[in-house]
Amino acid sequence: MVEVRAQRASKPVTVRAAAKINLHLGVGRVRDDGFHPLDTVYQAISLHDDVTVEVADEDALTVDGPSHVDVAGVPTDASNIAVRALAEVSCGSRHRVRIVKQVPVAGGMAGGSADGAAALLAHDRLHDLGQPDDVLLAQAARLGSDVPFSLVGGTARGRGRGELVEPIDDAGSWWWVVVPAAVGLSTPEVYRHFDRLRPDAPEQPAEPLDLLAALAGREPVRLARALHNDLEEPAIDLRPELGTLIERGEAAGALRGLVSGSGPTCVFLCDGRDGAMEVVAGLSEHYDVVLPAVGPVAGAHVLA
Repeated sequence: MVEVRAQRASKPVTVRAAAKINLHLGVGRVRDDGFHPLDTVYQAISLHDDVTVEVADEDALTVDGPSHVDVAGVPTDASNIAVRALAEVSCGSRHRVRIVKQVPVAGGMAGGSADGAAALLAHDRLHDLGQPDDVLLAQAARLGSDVPFSLVGGTARGRGRGELVEPIDDAGSWWWVVVPAAVGLSTPEVYRHFDRLRPDAPEQPAEPLDLLAALAGREPVRLARALHNDLEEPAIDLRPELGTLIERGEAAGALRGLVSGSGPTCVFLCDGRDGAMEVVAGLSEHYDVVLPAVGPVAGAHVLA
């Protein structure tokens, strides 16, 4: 925890942070500390959470969202990552936090990480702390592996546990269709199943060289061929219906379907906006929630 002297707090600050998908997720053999080395390419897409922070007499947290986002399982106590983010920098104030979610809960799209990043930035701006980017990123890394990327946004490569983030120049505009699952999937269990299925996994994961070249070329078909997720096999083995979903999405016209991160949300790369709308229409015959999205979009930022 870092202690700072807060300036006079102004009006409430609202920060928007985007969902992430993994265009490449290479996973290495589990280390002695229990973590897996990762080499991943993140992209922020246009599903987002908004986090509002204001000074209050007592600490409080509320979570809301549209009907298709089940917020019932999101904690509203000190275990919530947004509350833990505020505790990273002690300024002696109490806060009221409101989270409005659009990112699927427990869907492998780093919605919790987005909330943590948004709370860090909102707190910094609320109290006019002016912390440099490297300090905010260090705070984010202590909260979780995906939180630094939620600050950075755009398209970026992550290494280590995913927390060492290097932005990638991505001038493309990529259209996606997102299908969340009604029931979440435990990330630790997916990693454990990866270990069972891949006892011979390499110490260091494969580098995303083909994918980086596809991004530079701005060619959707080439990018579709380069998408990769080492956790897709264990996720589908645990939840076979995810494989059926991917087959349906590709049959509806998607260039490629992929489990997002550790799942269970699946994402589909499409050939432009019109192609995405066709896939939305096709999958809506089978699934209640089918969402178009575009990427890359900005990382955590203050709403005017």
